Amino acid sequence: MPVEVRIDPGRIARTLRLRNGVVARRLADRTQRTARIAEREAPGTMGRYITWKVENGPQGLQGVIVCDHPATRFVLDGTRPHIIRPRRAKVLRFEVRGREVFAAYVRHPGTRANNFLARALRQGR
Repeated sequence: MPVEVRIDPGRIARTLRLRNGVVARRLADRTQRTARIAEREAPGTMGRYITWKVENGPQGLQGVIVCDHPATRFVLDGTRPHIIRPRRAKVLRFEVRGREVFAAYVRHPGTRANNFLARALRQGR
């Protein structure tokens, strides 16, 4: 008794790309886990601005993690030393050791890069 098995690569590919298929669910779990790690690694309140989603990309489904905090680029890339000047007032006002201080400008020393998203991606694997 002969038995014949046919494999349809197109049908297999369509099954793997289903929005609620096994691959999409596993990708969503992994993306969510990586996003939670990024939330923990993010400095200050930046973790509250992290969201994630699974979407169709050029080569199939892809997990996307987004941080839409206004200072994200400065944290990821770091900053060089720079001068801070007042925009609308004549002087800057801030506290140093409990005392109120005024200055026409401040020399900011810059910040080191903190690529918390890349660290989360490495840990989430």
